[in-house]
Order: sequence, then C-alpha cells, then structure tokens
Amino acid sequence: MDGGSVRASLIQLAVSDHEPPAERRARAAALVRAQDTSDLVILPELWPLGGFAYDAWSDGAEPLDGPTAEAMSAAAKAAGVWLHAGSIVERDPDGPIYNTSLLFAPDGELAHTYRKIHRFGFDSGEAVVMGAGQEIVAATTELGTLGLATCYDLRFPELFRALLDAGAELLVVPAAWPERRREHWTLLARARAVEEQAFVLACNTAGTHGGVEQAGHSIVVDPWGRVLAEAGSGEEVLTVDFDPAEVAKARVEFPVHRDRLLGIPAPVQRA
Repeated sequence: MDGGSVRASLIQLAVSDHEPPAERRARAAALVRAQDTSDLVILPELWPLGGFAYDAWSDGAEPLDGPTAEAMSAAAKAAGVWLHAGSIVERDPDGPIYNTSLLFAPDGELAHTYRKIHRFGFDSGEAVVMGAGQEIVAATTELGTLGLATCYDLRFPELFRALLDAGAELLVVPAAWPERRREHWTLLARARAVEEQAFVLACNTAGTHGGVEQAGHSIVVDPWGRVLAEAGSGEEVLTVDFDPAEVAKARVEFPVHRDRLLGIPAPVQRA
C-alpha cells in the first residue's frame, strides 16, 4: 500500500462455556456489523466453541460453508470490511478436524483460509485432536499483504520469517491465550513486529472457557515494536488507525533484512 490510514478493530470477544455457540455467533456478527467505519475487523481464535473447550470440538466442528462462515460472510458484507473472522473448528469430510482461520473480503467472499500449523498442548488437547496445517498464507489486499498466523504460532519465529518472505506487511494473529502466560503474549507480539518490521495485530479472547482464564490484552504493535493500542482483560473492541506505508519506511530506514545470512537459499555456483 502506498499510503493512507487504515482503521482496524480487534473484537476481544468474551467466551464462556455457558453461552450457546449460536447465541455467541449472533452476538459476534452484530459486533462486526457495528464496525462499519473500519477497514479491517479481527475476531479471536476458536471463539464459537472456545479454545480450551476440547470436549466440544468434535460435535461442534463445522465445514467452511457452515453456520459461522455464513454469519461472518453476511456481517463482513453488511459492514463493508475485510474480516478476519478468527478461527473455527473445521470439519474436513476427508480428514481430521482443523483449527482454521477465515478471511472474508468486503463483498462477503471467503477470500483465504489458514489451517493452524503449530498445535498447542504437547501430548493433549489440540496437539492430539487436531490436524496440523501445511500451508503458509499471505493474503494480498488493498490494505497491504496480511500474513496469517494463530495463537501458539507466535512462539515460532521461522513461520513469521516465511511470511515476511511471502510479502507480509500486517501480521494478523487471533488467539485464545491464557492469563497465566500473558507476559509472553505481549512480549512475543512485540518481538515478531520488530523481527519482521511489520505491524502485528493480535486479537485475544476474554472470559473463561474450558476452565482456563483468558488473558485478553489484544494488542497492535508497529514495525518498531511500539505498542499503538492494547485492550484490558474484559470484552471490548480495540480500534486503532495506522499507516501501512510505515512498514516500507522502517525497512528502508533500518535495512536489517539485507544482512540475513541464515534461512535463505544459498547461491548456486556454476562452472
């Protein structure tokens, strides 16, 4: 993008085990429709069922044209925004369930999906129940190129370096990050912004689900690692205006990526 302000709204949705998914879906759609002065709207990870509500995942999994996608498509179109609708438990008819992010264009079209690559839980939960994504996703939009990642992915800098190589300027990270590791959340969001010289827009859940208190504190960080906006611990909509052209400017003023030596293809020697 050559310049101009972008308004992003991160909907830090409260997720609990007591609110039926259908009611939360309708509530989330209403919140999205209300952001009609924004350009980009972001929801958290696995908000329809809960990021730690493992027992609900199998029965609540849905296809890419299921009720959540239908509601989010209509909300994106009504608001006229790019909508990163967080992620759902995707039911693949030919495979396992996946933690899949949905990106809708302002006309309501499902433009991109991203299956979470790094699954949390070690020997339980997501790491055991869900399949791992295989594809890196960088989505070209008029707002800039969006690099898609999800929650636990924040701990793996090699993914974000691959997104940088794919042209990412805005790194969008929905999450269900727990309160007990909140310091890691803000630290890693700032680190990924500094490393890639990109904006990080990280949208977390509030509330408690699966017995796990959520950290909230959704955050927007600029390419220099400065926090432009940060939410509190409860449900709220965090809105911030920023200029994506600052990415190119930072990369010119401090061209650190020019000095990369590792993790890039070696030059081919020809006789």
